[in-house]
Amino acid sequence: MQQQIEFIHSQASVYADICQSRDWQQKYRLLMLLGKALPPLPDTLKRDELLIAGCESAAWLCHQQQDGRHYWGFDSEARIIKGVIAALLSQLNGLSLVQLQSIDLEALYQQLGLAQGLSPSRNNGVAAVTRQLKQVL
Repeated sequence: MQQQIEFIHSQASVYADICQSRDWQQKYRLLMLLGKALPPLPDTLKRDELLIAGCESAAWLCHQQQDGRHYWGFDSEARIIKGVIAALLSQLNGLSLVQLQSIDLEALYQQLGLAQGLSPSRNNGVAAVTRQLKQVL
């Protein structure tokens, strides 16, 4: 999982690029590239207890705390969802619990400007992952 977490954490600038893009096609392209580049979780982490309920495609979210910092790894069969969640996690990974508690996950997602362009089922999948993330907060 460490390789996965390092990748997501190192992609913080992608979040800003997606937020700043006014062109839906550009946003979608960035998300697809991010989803494609995101290393898959090892099969050992694709366990039922890490499976996200409410996602149309299979998706797994794992959490790790190290030295008072929180990190998540994510994988999904849907590349676009991988990209969206990787963009969100780039803003969360490596933060302390106090820092995480000051973040509004819904606002973070809204800033990406994706809700209107994604299908209802994909937005539901993002909401399911967000609910799972909130369990740590």
